[in-house]
Amino acid sequence: QVQLVESGGGLVPAGGSLRLSCAASGSIFSIHDMGWYRQAPGKQRELVAGITTGGNTNYADSVKGRFTISRDNAKNTVYLQMNSLKPEDTAVYYCNAAVVQTTARFLKIPYWGQGTQVTVSS
Repeated sequence: QVQLVESGGGLVPAGGSLRLSCAASGSIFSIHDMGWYRQAPGKQRELVAGITTGGNTNYADSVKGRFTISRDNAKNTVYLQMNSLKPEDTAVYYCNAAVVQTTARFLKIPYWGQGTQVTVSS
């Protein structure tokens, strides 16, 4: 099995910063694409940022220039640095990883973290 554990959420004033982390553990052979999603109350889950194994990144238009995704492949960890936060960034943030397990190397399976709350006050 594989577990993704997020940390770093919290309450910050508008204009503040937070850094989210998501560490993957378990029977991991390799991790491919990783990403951060968010879901605000009453809204659908949306992609915030993604990163490939090689470091190529993509961002939602709403966070470009403010958020930065990065990863440490040696630690199986993905990060999301969030600067200039706005009240509309308030949501539960989830990490996602496409994982090949040691017990099933022919499959790439998406795993999700449990989510971490980010609240930005105005």
